[in-house]
Amino acid sequence: MDDQTRTELEAAAFRRLVSHLRNRPEVQNIDMMNLAGFCRNCLSDWYREAAEEKGLEIDKAGAREIVYGMPYSEWKDKHQTEASPEQLAKFAESKPA
Repeated sequence: MDDQTRTELEAAAFRRLVSHLRNRPEVQNIDMMNLAGFCRNCLSDWYREAAEEKGLEIDKAGAREIVYGMPYSEWKDKHQTEASPEQLAKFAESKPA
């Protein structure tokens, strides 16, 4: 497979992942972190870092809007719930020492 095709396939997979996450707002970031070790915020950070490697400047809010499909504050108001003590405990356990 040539590099251009690989890049196009990776981009398509990224777009599908973002679309999937936008359609599943009931899945909380803390649950994603606890299960997979990353969340929507991580994904937006990786996007921003990749842009910076190419000499493009995207701020944190702009990168989050790309992933969330709306301003992060709006997404939080609409979809984010308070983390339970159990979720917080699991998150604390999963962090490297």
